Amino acid sequence: MFSFFKEEKPGDVKGIRNALLQFIKEQLQKAEGGEGSNIRGIAIYITCQEEDRHAYEAAVFADEPDRFKVEEVQRIADDFAIALPATWSLEILFAEPPKDALKVPNADASIAIASGKKPLIYKEATGYLRVLNGEAEKEVYTLQSVKGKVNIGRERKVQTIDGFYRENQIAFPDKSSNESNRSISRQHAHIEWDPECAAFCLFADEGGIPPMNKMKVRKADGEIIKVHAVEIGHQLQEGDQIMLGESAVLEFTYRALEN
Repeated sequence: MFSFFKEEKPGDVKGIRNALLQFIKEQLQKAEGGEGSNIRGIAIYITCQEEDRHAYEAAVFADEPDRFKVEEVQRIADDFAIALPATWSLEILFAEPPKDALKVPNADASIAIASGKKPLIYKEATGYLRVLNGEAEKEVYTLQSVKGKVNIGRERKVQTIDGFYRENQIAFPDKSSNESNRSISRQHAHIEWDPECAAFCLFADEGGIPPMNKMKVRKADGEIIKVHAVEIGHQLQEGDQIMLGESAVLEFTYRALEN
């Protein structure tokens, strides 16, 4: 019988978690004809109201990295003989979903599944950096996946050792009285969107590696990551704090920030 009443969304943590897991299970069973070996990753986009955010964060164990992946999604895959590869990834983003993401019924969320046939690429992903310590040209910077590399360093336009010029889109003025600016290199770091892992990645540049300088990231769970190799980037996650030099700090988020 047709119902004239709109089904209400779950309001508690358990109900939200069950709605997400039920939909993920259905989509995994459909993907690759029920064979999960070609699935590379799953992205969950959460678009809830701010007052509901704490419930969604609890539902996906936002404070415990990989718990939702290992204890919930992987368990479902095992129970239903969906052979996910050992390298599959899970991304949980509090952000607007791409156009091809699938809406989760009765929940403020969507999911996208990447496979060998369908890369997990978010062409319209947006992130934000807030300056917590140090003095940059702006307090908040917007990162967009379609804009390419974003350089970070001291001064807007600088000449490199090989004689070429580099523009720092995130620039800390050399003439600032802020002591934190002094330990930032002119070629300190850059951020790029990586379509393979569907994340903004932070890389050290030549001026941001020892012995000239240093860079590290403190994750939301307190873990400290040293970013000291120019070839190896760090996938930025919600709440990551980036320390440039001795004390300049940027905070990364997918949530829109006011300038």
